[in-house]
Amino acid sequence: MSSEGQRVSFRPQRTRKVCIAAAVAVLVLFTFIGTALTEVGEGVFRTGDQYAMIGLGIVFALGIMAVARPRVEADADGVRVRNIIGGYELPWGAVRAINIERNQPWMSLELENDDTVSVLAVQAVDRAYALQAVQSLRALRAAARAEQPAPAVS
Repeated sequence: MSSEGQRVSFRPQRTRKVCIAAAVAVLVLFTFIGTALTEVGEGVFRTGDQYAMIGLGIVFALGIMAVARPRVEADADGVRVRNIIGGYELPWGAVRAINIERNQPWMSLELENDDTVSVLAVQAVDRAYALQAVQSLRALRAAARAEQPAPAVS
């Protein structure tokens, strides 16, 4: 497989579907509550309170969608990992191994400096999709490593 011009991108599949469904449900629920409740006991929901409820629904829905944010992109130059908070851009020379072990919820990159980077975009629950992602990333890494000259031993 030639790594020239090849670019791959992966996002979690099952988690993304669950997050979308949950975010829509939360938004619908808060919109319903905000528009349906006008009087509660002695209290009264005013227009500002109703908009605030809808606004809270939007904030909670966005929070839920943050869980679906992870992505991993790779090409001949390296790999870019975006997790829920933060991200990494690594050249292939810094990546020693690409692993997804049994009982491990997501893929990880083992770095040459013995650090480990979790890749939340490739999750074990996605099974065949996760396997395809791991194989694609390993092929890109192997092709990039093959193109690099071997270090001189003195």
